[in-house]
Amino acid sequence: MVLKRFEAKLERLVEGSLTRPFKSQLQPIEIGRRLTREMDLARRVGTKNRVIAPNIFEVRLSPDDVERFEDYVDALVRELAEAAREHASMEHYHLLGPVEVDIFENPRLKAGDLEVTALVREGELPVIITGPDGTRLTLSDGQTLVIGRLPECDITINDASISRRHAQIVRHGDAVSITDLGSTNGTTVNGSKVQRSIVVSGDEIGVGVARISVEIQ
Repeated sequence: MVLKRFEAKLERLVEGSLTRPFKSQLQPIEIGRRLTREMDLARRVGTKNRVIAPNIFEVRLSPDDVERFEDYVDALVRELAEAAREHASMEHYHLLGPVEVDIFENPRLKAGDLEVTALVREGELPVIITGPDGTRLTLSDGQTLVIGRLPECDITINDASISRRHAQIVRHGDAVSITDLGSTNGTTVNGSKVQRSIVVSGDEIGVGVARISVEIQ
């Protein structure tokens, strides 16, 4: 499922021109399959029985294949990283840092050959908070974002049903939480009313009729 979405998204990005000329040659989906396979093979059990998976992937291709993908390499590495994040989420793997994919040329490889090295590297996972107007804010460790009607709030929503200082989102390490600040109409996470709650990637925070999404990359 993840790889099918990856292939469909990449085809849309390049309007199909990446795959059609190369039907008998290396396909992007083959790189995606190999990458997720290496993630599965290199996973290990860490503390608290968490399954830790690689987040750094070095893809090595032949000079011919690097040249063929040259015009689309930025889209390719971006979608490969997204596919890896989705695979980790579906398999409940824990990542110690942001997912990074790099493509290198290996002159020893023949066209169609593929090598993938999967590594675990610690780093701060990007947390993206998307406001109701589509504005994306990065939440750093120790940072607080206040949601409310006041202009000085980090996420300002001009809606009479929202309190002046309605709620706040806080990050401590990998943990992201939402706390209601005594608002009149309350705060929800995925439709359930909360006073304080940990949120994870994909959760939707509700304040009034506005919706705020959480994305942990």
